[in-house]
Amino acid sequence: MSDGATVTSDTLRIALAQLDLLVGDVQGNLRRIVRTVHAAGREQHADLTLLPELALSGYPPEDLLFHRGLRAQLERALDEICRAVPDGTLVVGFPEYADHTIANAAAVVSAGRVLAVHRKAELPNYKVFDEKRYFHPGTRPTVVAIKGFRVGVLICEDIWVPEPARWARAAGAELLAVINASPYECGKQRERESVARERVRDVGLPLAYVNTISGQDELVFDGNSFAMNAAGEVCMRAPAFVEGLYGVDFVRRGGKVEPLPGPVAPVLSDEASIYGALVLGVRDYVNKHGFPGVVLGLSGGIDSALTLAIAVDALGPERVHAVMMPSRYTAPMSLEDAATEARQLGVKYSVLPIEAMFNATLATLAGEFAGLAPDTTEENIQSRCRMLLLMGLSNKTGRMLLTTGNKSEMAVGYATLYGDMAGGFAPIKDCSKLLVYRLAAYRNALGAVIPQRVIERPPSAELRPEQKDSDALPPYEVLDPILAAFIEEDLSVDEIAARGFDRATVGRVLDLVKRNEYKRRQAPPGVRVSRRAFGRDWRYPITNGYRR
Repeated sequence: MSDGATVTSDTLRIALAQLDLLVGDVQGNLRRIVRTVHAAGREQHADLTLLPELALSGYPPEDLLFHRGLRAQLERALDEICRAVPDGTLVVGFPEYADHTIANAAAVVSAGRVLAVHRKAELPNYKVFDEKRYFHPGTRPTVVAIKGFRVGVLICEDIWVPEPARWARAAGAELLAVINASPYECGKQRERESVARERVRDVGLPLAYVNTISGQDELVFDGNSFAMNAAGEVCMRAPAFVEGLYGVDFVRRGGKVEPLPGPVAPVLSDEASIYGALVLGVRDYVNKHGFPGVVLGLSGGIDSALTLAIAVDALGPERVHAVMMPSRYTAPMSLEDAATEARQLGVKYSVLPIEAMFNATLATLAGEFAGLAPDTTEENIQSRCRMLLLMGLSNKTGRMLLTTGNKSEMAVGYATLYGDMAGGFAPIKDCSKLLVYRLAAYRNALGAVIPQRVIERPPSAELRPEQKDSDALPPYEVLDPILAAFIEEDLSVDEIAARGFDRATVGRVLDLVKRNEYKRRQAPPGVRVSRRAFGRDWRYPITNGYRR
Protein backbone atom coordinates (compact mmCIF):
# COMPACT_ATOMS: atom_id res chain seq x y z
CA MET A 1 0.00 0.00 0.00
CA SER A 2 1.21 3.50 -0.72
CA ASP A 3 2.20 5.99 1.94
CA GLY A 4 -0.93 7.41 3.54
CA ALA A 5 0.46 10.93 3.21
CA THR A 6 -0.01 10.77 -0.56
CA VAL A 7 -3.67 9.78 -0.40
CA THR A 8 -6.18 12.49 -1.35
CA SER A 9 -9.83 12.70 -2.25
CA ASP A 10 -8.71 11.85 -5.77
CA THR A 11 -7.46 8.46 -4.56
CA LEU A 12 -9.30 5.14 -4.82
CA ARG A 13 -7.86 2.60 -2.42
CA ILE A 14 -8.46 -0.98 -3.57
CA ALA A 15 -7.88 -4.06 -1.44
CA LEU A 16 -7.14 -7.26 -3.37
CA ALA A 17 -8.46 -10.15 -1.28
CA GLN A 18 -6.33 -13.19 -2.08
CA LEU A 19 -8.36 -15.89 -0.30
CA ASP A 20 -8.39 -19.67 0.01
CA LEU A 21 -12.05 -20.63 -0.25
CA LEU A 22 -13.78 -24.03 -0.30
CA VAL A 23 -15.89 -25.24 -3.22
CA GLY A 24 -19.51 -25.76 -2.18
CA ASP A 25 -19.16 -24.23 1.29
CA VAL A 26 -21.40 -21.25 0.63
CA GLN A 27 -21.92 -20.32 4.27
CA GLY A 28 -18.25 -20.73 5.14
CA ASN A 29 -17.20 -18.70 2.12
CA LEU A 30 -19.79 -16.05 2.98
CA ARG A 31 -18.38 -15.68 6.48
CA ARG A 32 -14.83 -15.36 5.12
CA ILE A 33 -15.96 -12.73 2.61
CA VAL A 34 -17.76 -10.64 5.22
CA ARG A 35 -14.82 -10.79 7.64
CA THR A 36 -12.43 -9.86 4.84
CA VAL A 37 -14.45 -6.85 3.69
CA HIS A 38 -14.71 -5.60 7.27
CA ALA A 39 -10.96 -6.07 7.72
CA ALA A 40 -10.25 -4.24 4.47
CA GLY A 41 -12.21 -1.23 5.69
CA ARG A 42 -10.88 -1.32 9.23
CA GLU A 43 -7.21 -2.11 8.60
CA GLN A 44 -6.62 -0.68 5.13
CA HIS A 45 -9.35 1.97 4.84
CA ALA A 46 -10.23 0.44 1.47
CA ASP A 47 -12.76 2.14 -0.74
CA LEU A 48 -13.23 -1.06 -2.77
CA THR A 49 -12.48 -4.70 -1.99
CA LEU A 50 -12.07 -7.16 -4.85
CA LEU A 51 -12.94 -10.80 -4.09
CA PRO A 52 -12.06 -13.67 -6.45
CA GLU A 53 -14.11 -15.18 -9.26
CA LEU A 54 -17.00 -17.36 -7.99
CA ALA A 55 -15.89 -16.62 -4.44
CA LEU A 56 -19.26 -17.55 -2.98
CA SER A 57 -19.35 -21.03 -4.51
CA GLY A 58 -15.63 -21.63 -4.78
CA TYR A 59 -13.99 -22.44 -8.11
CA PRO A 60 -14.61 -24.65 -10.00
CA PRO A 61 -18.00 -25.77 -8.64
CA GLU A 62 -18.59 -28.11 -11.61
CA ASP A 63 -21.84 -30.11 -11.48
CA LEU A 64 -22.60 -28.88 -7.97
CA LEU A 65 -24.07 -25.93 -9.88
CA PHE A 66 -26.96 -28.15 -10.95
CA HIS A 67 -27.86 -29.12 -7.37
CA ARG A 68 -30.99 -27.38 -6.13
CA GLY A 69 -29.73 -27.17 -2.57
CA LEU A 70 -26.60 -25.28 -3.60
CA ARG A 71 -28.67 -23.01 -5.82
CA ALA A 72 -30.95 -22.12 -2.90
CA GLN A 73 -27.98 -21.23 -0.69
CA LEU A 74 -26.36 -19.12 -3.39
CA GLU A 75 -29.56 -17.25 -4.16
CA ARG A 76 -29.76 -16.13 -0.51
CA ALA A 77 -26.05 -15.33 -0.19
CA LEU A 78 -26.04 -11.90 -1.87
CA ASP A 79 -28.85 -10.69 0.37
CA GLU A 80 -26.87 -11.88 3.37
CA ILE A 81 -23.78 -9.98 2.18
CA CYS A 82 -25.85 -6.82 1.76
CA ARG A 83 -27.16 -7.14 5.32
CA ALA A 84 -23.74 -7.97 6.77
CA VAL A 85 -21.87 -5.19 4.95
CA PRO A 86 -23.98 -2.02 5.28
CA ASP A 87 -20.86 0.09 4.67
CA GLY A 88 -18.08 -0.29 2.15
CA THR A 89 -17.98 -1.46 -1.45
CA LEU A 90 -16.95 -4.84 -2.82
CA VAL A 91 -16.93 -6.88 -6.01
CA VAL A 92 -17.65 -10.55 -5.36
CA GLY A 93 -17.90 -13.45 -7.79
CA PHE A 94 -20.93 -15.74 -7.66
CA PRO A 95 -23.06 -18.01 -9.89
CA GLU A 96 -26.16 -16.07 -10.92
CA TYR A 97 -29.27 -18.15 -11.62
CA ALA A 98 -31.90 -16.72 -13.94
CA ASP A 99 -34.73 -18.80 -15.42
CA HIS A 100 -32.98 -21.73 -17.11
CA THR A 101 -29.50 -20.24 -17.33
CA ILE A 102 -26.55 -19.68 -15.03
CA ALA A 103 -24.02 -16.86 -15.40
CA ASN A 104 -20.52 -16.63 -14.02
CA ALA A 105 -21.14 -13.25 -12.45
CA ALA A 106 -19.65 -10.51 -10.30
CA ALA A 107 -21.83 -8.39 -8.04
CA VAL A 108 -20.87 -4.84 -7.11
CA VAL A 109 -22.24 -4.33 -3.59
CA SER A 110 -22.17 -0.89 -1.96
CA ALA A 111 -23.86 0.54 1.13
CA GLY A 112 -25.88 -2.62 1.60
CA ARG A 113 -27.28 -2.96 -1.90
CA VAL A 114 -26.31 -4.46 -5.25
CA LEU A 115 -25.30 -1.65 -7.60
CA ALA A 116 -24.63 -3.81 -10.65
CA VAL A 117 -23.97 -7.35 -11.82
CA HIS A 118 -21.39 -8.18 -14.48
CA ARG A 119 -21.75 -11.43 -16.38
CA LYS A 120 -18.58 -13.03 -17.74
CA ALA A 121 -18.55 -12.64 -21.52
CA GLU A 122 -15.70 -15.00 -22.44
CA LEU A 123 -16.26 -18.56 -21.23
CA PRO A 124 -13.13 -20.72 -21.52
CA ASN A 125 -13.66 -24.22 -22.82
CA TYR A 126 -10.16 -25.63 -23.23
CA LYS A 127 -7.51 -27.35 -21.08
CA VAL A 128 -9.01 -27.69 -17.59
CA PHE A 129 -11.92 -25.34 -18.33
CA ASP A 130 -15.42 -26.39 -19.37
CA GLU A 131 -17.42 -23.28 -18.49
CA LYS A 132 -19.69 -23.55 -21.54
CA ARG A 133 -21.12 -26.67 -19.93
CA TYR A 134 -22.50 -24.50 -17.12
CA PHE A 135 -22.68 -20.83 -17.96
CA HIS A 136 -24.43 -18.49 -20.36
CA PRO A 137 -22.18 -15.62 -21.53
CA GLY A 138 -22.80 -11.96 -20.76
CA THR A 139 -23.04 -9.48 -23.62
CA ARG A 140 -22.71 -6.06 -21.99
CA PRO A 141 -20.00 -4.03 -20.22
CA THR A 142 -20.36 -3.16 -16.56
CA VAL A 143 -19.00 0.19 -15.39
CA VAL A 144 -19.77 1.60 -11.93
CA ALA A 145 -18.83 4.86 -10.22
CA ILE A 146 -16.96 4.31 -6.97
CA LYS A 147 -15.80 7.41 -5.11
CA GLY A 148 -15.91 9.31 -8.40
CA PHE A 149 -13.84 6.71 -10.30
CA ARG A 150 -15.50 4.85 -13.15
CA VAL A 151 -14.51 1.20 -12.71
CA GLY A 152 -14.98 -1.41 -15.43
CA VAL A 153 -15.62 -4.87 -13.97
CA LEU A 154 -14.27 -7.92 -15.80
CA ILE A 155 -13.97 -11.61 -14.93
CA CYS A 156 -10.84 -13.64 -15.69
CA GLU A 157 -11.06 -14.78 -19.33
CA ASP A 158 -12.60 -11.42 -20.23
CA ILE A 159 -9.09 -9.96 -20.43
CA TRP A 160 -7.67 -12.77 -22.57
CA VAL A 161 -9.42 -11.32 -25.62
CA PRO A 162 -9.66 -7.62 -26.61
CA GLU A 163 -13.41 -7.01 -26.79
CA PRO A 164 -14.63 -6.90 -23.15
CA ALA A 165 -11.97 -4.36 -22.12
CA ARG A 166 -12.81 -2.26 -25.17
CA TRP A 167 -16.51 -2.42 -24.28
CA ALA A 168 -15.68 -1.20 -20.77
CA ARG A 169 -13.60 1.69 -22.08
CA ALA A 170 -16.36 2.67 -24.54
CA ALA A 171 -18.80 2.70 -21.59
CA GLY A 172 -16.58 5.22 -19.80
CA ALA A 173 -14.29 3.07 -17.64
CA GLU A 174 -11.18 4.78 -16.23
CA LEU A 175 -9.68 1.64 -14.76
CA LEU A 176 -10.31 -2.10 -14.98
CA ALA A 177 -11.05 -4.32 -11.97
CA VAL A 178 -10.57 -8.00 -12.85
CA ILE A 179 -11.54 -10.85 -10.52
CA ASN A 180 -10.02 -14.24 -11.26
CA ALA A 181 -9.74 -17.92 -10.49
CA SER A 182 -6.72 -18.56 -12.68
CA PRO A 183 -5.14 -21.97 -12.03
CA TYR A 184 -1.41 -22.43 -11.70
CA GLU A 185 0.88 -24.02 -14.24
CA CYS A 186 4.59 -23.48 -14.61
CA GLY A 187 5.23 -20.03 -16.12
CA LYS A 188 1.59 -18.93 -15.76
CA GLN A 189 2.27 -15.65 -13.96
CA ARG A 190 4.48 -14.41 -16.78
CA GLU A 191 1.73 -15.34 -19.24
CA ARG A 192 -0.98 -13.60 -17.20
CA GLU A 193 1.00 -10.38 -16.99
CA SER A 194 1.84 -10.52 -20.69
CA VAL A 195 -1.87 -10.78 -21.54
CA ALA A 196 -2.76 -8.01 -19.09
CA ARG A 197 -0.05 -5.82 -20.65
CA GLU A 198 -1.63 -6.26 -24.08
CA ARG A 199 -5.05 -5.27 -22.70
CA VAL A 200 -3.99 -2.16 -20.81
CA ARG A 201 -1.90 -0.90 -23.71
CA ASP A 202 -4.78 -1.56 -26.09
CA VAL A 203 -7.35 0.40 -24.10
CA GLY A 204 -5.04 2.84 -22.31
CA LEU A 205 -6.41 1.99 -18.86
CA PRO A 206 -4.75 0.70 -15.68
CA LEU A 207 -5.79 -2.57 -14.11
CA ALA A 208 -6.28 -4.20 -10.70
CA TYR A 209 -6.17 -8.01 -10.84
CA VAL A 210 -7.09 -10.31 -7.94
CA ASN A 211 -6.59 -14.07 -8.10
CA THR A 212 -7.72 -16.73 -5.68
CA ILE A 213 -5.34 -19.01 -3.80
CA SER A 214 -6.36 -22.60 -3.22
CA GLY A 215 -5.75 -26.27 -3.78
CA GLN A 216 -8.87 -27.78 -5.35
CA ASP A 217 -8.53 -31.44 -6.32
CA GLU A 218 -5.82 -31.42 -9.01
CA LEU A 219 -5.89 -27.64 -9.56
CA VAL A 220 -3.87 -25.13 -7.58
CA PHE A 221 -4.53 -21.38 -7.60
CA ASP A 222 -1.44 -19.39 -6.76
CA GLY A 223 -2.61 -15.83 -6.08
CA ASN A 224 0.04 -13.46 -7.48
CA SER A 225 -2.56 -10.66 -7.61
CA PHE A 226 -1.21 -7.44 -9.11
CA ALA A 227 -1.83 -3.90 -10.31
CA MET A 228 -0.59 -2.57 -13.65
CA ASN A 229 -0.48 0.92 -15.11
CA ALA A 230 -1.66 1.81 -18.61
CA ALA A 231 1.89 1.44 -19.94
CA GLY A 232 1.92 -2.23 -18.89
CA GLU A 233 4.23 -1.83 -15.88
CA VAL A 234 3.52 -3.89 -12.77
CA CYS A 235 3.23 -1.40 -9.91
CA MET A 236 2.29 -3.88 -7.18
CA ARG A 237 2.32 -7.68 -6.94
CA ALA A 238 1.16 -9.89 -4.08
CA PRO A 239 3.23 -12.96 -3.21
CA ALA A 240 2.38 -16.39 -4.57
CA PHE A 241 0.69 -18.98 -2.34
CA VAL A 242 0.11 -16.52 0.53
CA GLU A 243 -3.38 -15.50 1.65
CA GLY A 244 -3.98 -11.90 2.57
CA LEU A 245 -5.31 -8.46 1.79
CA TYR A 246 -3.05 -6.48 -0.52
CA GLY A 247 -3.71 -2.79 -1.02
CA VAL A 248 -3.08 -0.53 -3.97
CA ASP A 249 -3.96 3.14 -4.46
CA PHE A 250 -5.21 4.53 -7.76
CA VAL A 251 -4.97 8.29 -8.24
CA ARG A 252 -6.23 10.70 -10.87
CA ARG A 253 -3.48 12.87 -12.33
CA GLY A 254 -3.81 15.05 -15.37
CA GLY A 255 -7.15 13.51 -16.23
CA LYS A 256 -5.71 9.97 -16.15
CA VAL A 257 -6.01 7.26 -13.49
CA GLU A 258 -2.84 5.45 -12.46
CA PRO A 259 -1.77 3.13 -9.63
CA LEU A 260 0.78 4.34 -7.13
CA PRO A 261 3.86 2.15 -6.66
CA GLY A 262 3.60 -0.47 -3.95
CA PRO A 263 5.36 -3.68 -2.88
CA VAL A 264 6.21 -5.90 -5.83
CA ALA A 265 6.77 -9.51 -4.78
CA PRO A 266 9.20 -11.32 -7.09
CA VAL A 267 7.97 -13.83 -9.64
CA LEU A 268 9.23 -17.15 -8.31
CA SER A 269 11.61 -19.38 -10.23
CA ASP A 270 10.07 -22.41 -11.92
CA GLU A 271 11.34 -24.75 -9.22
CA ALA A 272 10.19 -22.51 -6.37
CA SER A 273 6.72 -21.98 -7.83
CA ILE A 274 6.21 -25.65 -8.67
CA TYR A 275 7.31 -26.69 -5.21
CA GLY A 276 5.00 -24.09 -3.67
CA ALA A 277 2.11 -25.42 -5.75
CA LEU A 278 2.79 -28.99 -4.64
CA VAL A 279 2.90 -27.99 -0.99
CA LEU A 280 -0.33 -25.99 -1.21
CA GLY A 281 -2.05 -28.75 -3.20
CA VAL A 282 -1.22 -31.37 -0.57
CA ARG A 283 -2.07 -29.11 2.37
CA ASP A 284 -5.50 -28.14 1.05
CA TYR A 285 -6.43 -31.62 -0.15
CA VAL A 286 -5.62 -33.14 3.24
CA ASN A 287 -7.06 -30.35 5.37
CA LYS A 288 -10.22 -29.70 3.37
CA HIS A 289 -11.06 -33.41 3.55
CA GLY A 290 -10.43 -33.47 7.27
CA PHE A 291 -7.67 -36.10 7.32
CA PRO A 292 -5.55 -36.10 10.50
CA GLY A 293 -2.41 -36.66 8.44
CA VAL A 294 -0.82 -38.84 5.79
CA VAL A 295 1.08 -42.09 5.44
CA LEU A 296 3.45 -42.95 2.59
CA GLY A 297 5.90 -45.63 1.57
CA LEU A 298 9.53 -44.52 1.81
CA SER A 299 11.74 -46.60 -0.47
CA GLY A 300 15.09 -44.89 -0.32
CA GLY A 301 14.53 -43.56 -3.86
CA ILE A 302 14.20 -39.99 -5.00
CA ASP A 303 10.44 -39.95 -5.73
CA SER A 304 9.37 -40.97 -2.23
CA ALA A 305 12.06 -38.75 -0.70
CA LEU A 306 10.69 -35.69 -2.50
CA THR A 307 7.11 -36.64 -1.64
CA LEU A 308 8.06 -36.94 2.02
CA ALA A 309 9.63 -33.47 2.01
CA ILE A 310 6.52 -31.99 0.36
CA ALA A 311 4.24 -33.67 2.90
CA VAL A 312 6.27 -32.38 5.85
CA ASP A 313 6.41 -28.85 4.44
CA ALA A 314 2.65 -28.97 3.83
CA LEU A 315 1.47 -30.53 7.10
CA GLY A 316 4.31 -30.58 9.62
CA PRO A 317 6.26 -33.68 10.68
CA GLU A 318 3.80 -34.68 13.39
CA ARG A 319 1.15 -35.43 10.76
CA VAL A 320 3.34 -37.60 8.51
CA HIS A 321 4.08 -41.32 8.89
CA ALA A 322 6.77 -42.83 6.62
CA VAL A 323 7.00 -46.58 6.16
CA MET A 324 9.92 -48.54 4.74
CA MET A 325 8.86 -51.99 3.50
CA PRO A 326 12.01 -53.88 2.50
CA SER A 327 12.09 -57.07 0.48
CA ARG A 328 14.88 -59.48 -0.46
CA TYR A 329 15.84 -57.06 -3.25
CA THR A 330 16.09 -53.90 -1.15
CA ALA A 331 19.67 -52.59 -1.09
CA PRO A 332 21.24 -51.73 2.28
CA MET A 333 21.78 -48.16 1.11
CA SER A 334 18.03 -47.83 0.54
CA LEU A 335 17.38 -48.77 4.15
CA GLU A 336 20.04 -46.35 5.35
CA ASP A 337 18.88 -43.45 3.20
CA ALA A 338 15.20 -43.88 4.06
CA ALA A 339 16.05 -43.86 7.77
CA THR A 340 18.18 -40.74 7.28
CA GLU A 341 15.37 -38.91 5.46
CA ALA A 342 12.82 -39.77 8.14
CA ARG A 343 15.20 -38.72 10.94
CA GLN A 344 16.14 -35.42 9.30
CA LEU A 345 12.51 -34.49 8.71
CA GLY A 346 11.40 -35.65 12.15
CA VAL A 347 8.52 -37.91 11.07
CA LYS A 348 7.21 -41.12 12.56
CA TYR A 349 9.09 -43.95 10.85
CA SER A 350 8.29 -47.67 10.66
CA VAL A 351 10.09 -50.59 9.03
CA LEU A 352 7.69 -53.36 7.98
CA PRO A 353 9.36 -56.13 5.91
CA ILE A 354 7.21 -57.76 3.24
CA GLU A 355 9.20 -60.97 2.88
CA ALA A 356 6.76 -63.13 4.84
CA MET A 357 3.75 -61.77 2.92
CA PHE A 358 5.56 -62.23 -0.38
CA ASN A 359 6.51 -65.84 0.41
CA ALA A 360 2.98 -66.64 1.60
CA THR A 361 1.49 -65.26 -1.60
CA LEU A 362 3.91 -67.20 -3.78
CA ALA A 363 3.17 -70.38 -1.81
CA THR A 364 -0.57 -69.88 -2.24
CA LEU A 365 -0.15 -69.42 -6.00
CA ALA A 366 2.51 -72.12 -6.46
CA GLY A 367 0.10 -74.62 -7.99
CA GLU A 368 -1.37 -72.05 -10.37
CA PHE A 369 2.10 -70.83 -11.42
CA ALA A 370 3.57 -74.32 -11.86
CA GLY A 371 5.64 -74.55 -15.06
CA LEU A 372 5.56 -70.78 -15.65
CA ALA A 373 8.75 -68.75 -15.53
CA PRO A 374 9.03 -65.80 -13.11
CA ASP A 375 8.27 -62.43 -14.73
CA THR A 376 6.74 -59.08 -13.82
CA THR A 377 3.97 -60.92 -11.98
CA GLU A 378 6.28 -61.58 -9.03
CA GLU A 379 7.42 -57.95 -9.11
CA ASN A 380 3.84 -56.70 -8.99
CA ILE A 381 3.02 -59.02 -6.10
CA GLN A 382 5.69 -57.29 -4.03
CA SER A 383 4.22 -53.89 -4.83
CA ARG A 384 0.74 -55.10 -3.87
CA CYS A 385 2.02 -56.52 -0.60
CA ARG A 386 3.24 -53.03 0.25
CA MET A 387 -0.12 -51.58 -0.71
CA LEU A 388 -1.89 -53.90 1.76
CA LEU A 389 0.30 -52.66 4.59
CA LEU A 390 -0.05 -48.99 3.69
CA MET A 391 -3.81 -49.17 3.20
CA GLY A 392 -4.12 -51.06 6.47
CA LEU A 393 -2.33 -48.23 8.26
CA SER A 394 -4.44 -45.68 6.41
CA ASN A 395 -7.71 -47.39 7.36
CA LYS A 396 -6.72 -47.89 10.99
CA THR A 397 -5.38 -44.37 11.64
CA GLY A 398 -7.50 -42.32 9.25
CA ARG A 399 -4.37 -40.91 7.63
CA MET A 400 -4.59 -40.61 3.86
CA LEU A 401 -2.14 -42.60 1.75
CA LEU A 402 0.05 -40.47 -0.50
CA THR A 403 1.16 -42.07 -3.76
CA THR A 404 4.75 -41.32 -4.79
CA GLY A 405 4.79 -41.98 -8.56
CA ASN A 406 5.96 -39.35 -11.06
CA LYS A 407 4.60 -38.28 -14.46
CA SER A 408 7.17 -40.22 -16.49
CA GLU A 409 6.08 -43.45 -14.79
CA MET A 410 2.37 -42.64 -15.08
CA ALA A 411 2.79 -41.88 -18.77
CA VAL A 412 4.34 -45.20 -19.80
CA GLY A 413 2.69 -47.41 -17.20
CA TYR A 414 5.87 -48.08 -15.22
CA ALA A 415 3.81 -48.56 -12.08
CA THR A 416 1.67 -51.31 -10.55
CA LEU A 417 -2.08 -50.99 -10.61
CA TYR A 418 -3.43 -51.74 -7.10
CA GLY A 419 0.19 -51.58 -5.93
CA ASP A 420 2.33 -48.46 -5.82
CA MET A 421 -0.42 -46.59 -7.71
CA ALA A 422 -2.81 -47.02 -4.78
CA GLY A 423 -3.60 -44.02 -2.60
CA GLY A 424 -5.74 -40.98 -2.11
CA PHE A 425 -3.53 -38.28 -3.60
CA ALA A 426 -0.42 -38.23 -5.81
CA PRO A 427 1.61 -35.05 -5.15
CA ILE A 428 4.23 -35.48 -7.92
CA LYS A 429 1.93 -37.12 -10.48
CA ASP A 430 2.51 -34.24 -12.92
CA CYS A 431 6.27 -33.97 -12.33
CA SER A 432 8.54 -35.67 -14.86
CA LYS A 433 11.50 -37.62 -13.52
CA LEU A 434 13.92 -34.90 -14.60
CA LEU A 435 11.77 -32.31 -12.82
CA VAL A 436 11.81 -34.49 -9.70
CA TYR A 437 15.60 -34.20 -9.67
CA ARG A 438 15.40 -30.41 -10.07
CA LEU A 439 12.87 -30.13 -7.25
CA ALA A 440 14.99 -32.32 -4.99
CA ALA A 441 17.97 -30.03 -5.59
CA TYR A 442 15.77 -26.98 -4.91
CA ARG A 443 14.45 -28.43 -1.64
CA ASN A 444 17.94 -29.36 -0.50
CA ALA A 445 19.08 -25.80 -1.18
CA LEU A 446 16.55 -24.69 1.46
CA GLY A 447 17.96 -27.26 3.90
CA ALA A 448 19.42 -30.65 3.06
CA VAL A 449 16.83 -33.39 3.68
CA ILE A 450 17.44 -35.75 0.73
CA PRO A 451 20.79 -37.62 0.86
CA GLN A 452 23.01 -36.80 -2.09
CA ARG A 453 23.46 -40.41 -3.09
CA VAL A 454 19.67 -40.75 -3.44
CA ILE A 455 19.93 -38.06 -6.10
CA GLU A 456 23.02 -39.54 -7.73
CA ARG A 457 22.27 -43.29 -7.76
CA PRO A 458 20.56 -44.82 -10.83
CA PRO A 459 16.80 -45.08 -10.17
CA SER A 460 15.45 -48.58 -9.49
CA ALA A 461 12.16 -50.16 -8.43
CA GLU A 462 14.20 -52.85 -6.57
CA LEU A 463 11.78 -55.64 -7.46
CA ARG A 464 14.38 -58.02 -8.90
CA PRO A 465 18.17 -58.42 -8.66
CA GLU A 466 20.24 -55.49 -10.00
CA GLN A 467 17.12 -53.84 -11.48
CA LYS A 468 17.35 -50.34 -12.96
CA ASP A 469 14.68 -48.17 -14.62
CA SER A 470 16.88 -48.03 -17.72
CA ASP A 471 16.36 -51.78 -18.22
CA ALA A 472 12.76 -51.11 -19.26
CA LEU A 473 12.78 -47.48 -20.38
CA PRO A 474 14.91 -45.12 -22.45
CA PRO A 475 17.11 -42.82 -20.34
CA TYR A 476 15.00 -40.10 -18.75
CA GLU A 477 17.00 -37.49 -20.66
CA VAL A 478 15.45 -39.04 -23.78
CA LEU A 479 12.11 -40.21 -22.41
CA ASP A 480 10.96 -36.97 -20.76
CA PRO A 481 11.37 -34.66 -23.79
CA ILE A 482 9.52 -37.20 -25.94
CA LEU A 483 6.70 -37.37 -23.42
CA ALA A 484 6.48 -33.57 -23.15
CA ALA A 485 6.29 -33.22 -26.93
CA PHE A 486 3.45 -35.75 -27.13
CA ILE A 487 1.47 -34.88 -23.99
CA GLU A 488 1.85 -31.11 -23.89
CA GLU A 489 2.24 -30.32 -27.61
CA ASP A 490 0.27 -33.15 -29.28
CA LEU A 491 3.10 -33.76 -31.76
CA SER A 492 3.16 -36.80 -34.02
CA VAL A 493 5.86 -39.46 -34.17
CA ASP A 494 7.39 -37.83 -37.23
CA GLU A 495 7.38 -34.36 -35.67
CA ILE A 496 9.05 -35.61 -32.50
CA ALA A 497 11.60 -37.63 -34.44
CA ALA A 498 12.43 -34.50 -36.43
CA ARG A 499 13.73 -33.00 -33.19
CA GLY A 500 16.56 -35.52 -33.26
CA PHE A 501 15.06 -38.54 -31.50
CA ASP A 502 15.25 -42.09 -32.83
CA ARG A 503 11.94 -42.77 -34.59
CA ALA A 504 11.60 -46.31 -33.29
CA THR A 505 12.13 -45.08 -29.73
CA VAL A 506 9.54 -42.35 -30.20
CA GLY A 507 7.04 -44.84 -31.57
CA ARG A 508 7.61 -47.23 -28.69
CA VAL A 509 7.16 -44.49 -26.10
CA LEU A 510 3.93 -43.23 -27.65
CA ASP A 511 2.58 -46.77 -27.85
CA LEU A 512 3.29 -47.20 -24.14
CA VAL A 513 1.43 -43.98 -23.34
CA LYS A 514 -1.66 -45.05 -25.28
CA ARG A 515 -1.56 -48.62 -24.00
CA ASN A 516 -1.60 -47.54 -20.36
CA GLU A 517 -4.54 -45.16 -20.42
CA TYR A 518 -6.57 -47.71 -18.45
CA LYS A 519 -4.11 -47.46 -15.57
CA ARG A 520 -4.20 -43.68 -15.42
CA ARG A 521 -8.00 -43.66 -15.28
CA GLN A 522 -7.69 -45.56 -11.99
CA ALA A 523 -4.91 -43.44 -10.51
CA PRO A 524 -5.51 -40.96 -7.69
CA PRO A 525 -5.65 -37.24 -8.45
CA GLY A 526 -2.50 -35.18 -8.15
CA VAL A 527 -1.37 -31.57 -8.41
CA ARG A 528 -1.35 -30.11 -11.92
CA VAL A 529 1.79 -28.05 -12.56
CA SER A 530 2.43 -28.47 -16.32
CA ARG A 531 0.69 -27.18 -19.42
CA ARG A 532 -1.13 -30.51 -19.64
CA ALA A 533 -1.56 -33.05 -16.88
CA PHE A 534 -3.19 -36.45 -16.77
CA GLY A 535 -6.64 -35.55 -15.49
CA ARG A 536 -9.06 -32.77 -16.42
CA ASP A 537 -7.19 -31.79 -19.59
CA TRP A 538 -6.26 -35.30 -20.79
CA ARG A 539 -9.19 -37.26 -22.22
CA TYR A 540 -7.81 -40.00 -24.41
CA PRO A 541 -10.11 -42.97 -25.05
CA ILE A 542 -9.08 -46.24 -23.42
CA THR A 543 -10.43 -48.28 -26.30
CA ASN A 544 -9.42 -46.94 -29.71
CA GLY A 545 -8.05 -48.13 -33.02
CA TYR A 546 -5.71 -45.26 -33.79
CA ARG A 547 -2.38 -46.34 -35.23
CA ARG A 548 0.59 -44.06 -35.74
